Amino acid sequence: MKPYSAACERNQEPIFQILRDFFADRHSILEVGSGTGQHAVYFAPRLPFLEWHPSDRADNLEGIAAWLTAHPAPNLKPVRLLDVDMSSWPKFAFDGMYTANTLHIMSSAQGHRLLAQAGKRLPRGGKLAIYGPFNYNGRYTGKGNEHFDYVLRERSPHSGIRDFEDICAHAEESGLTLVEDFAMPADNHLLAFERTRRR
Repeated sequence: MKPYSAACERNQEPIFQILRDFFADRHSILEVGSGTGQHAVYFAPRLPFLEWHPSDRADNLEGIAAWLTAHPAPNLKPVRLLDVDMSSWPKFAFDGMYTANTLHIMSSAQGHRLLAQAGKRLPRGGKLAIYGPFNYNGRYTGKGNEHFDYVLRERSPHSGIRDFEDICAHAEESGLTLVEDFAMPADNHLLAFERTRRR
């Protein structure tokens, strides 16, 4: 049985509307933390000019592979093993990265490592899109996010909604510049970065 996320079902079209333009000049995208695999099978056939490379930790690979088998696309590549704590990341060339609803699951340090790897692996002009909930000026953007943050921290003390300012500061340290902050439905945002200099 394929894993299923109702949230993925709801957010994939609004995200696609942003990625279609943001990744219009890209060729190969590494998706970090593909989760169920629903985003990969939705985006890939709608962005046929891209190679879409899903990836995740070992415990999610089987479910993602099930979605890829059920919904194949010529530009949708096999899922790769990737954990942000791994010292060796995929060696293939990619000029874009995408991750959704991962930073609040990872620890803060792991999120910083993801940004550092993006700054290291992306070429100059490469693009990074990060989707999820964020706090601004230390405040929740809505009651729903406040409750969600409580649930996250009860489940795991290293999880929690991250601060927009902290993400942008570590992105800058990694050679990534914020080009746009897109407000999305349900108090989420999509942060669009470009690699402007070497880390």
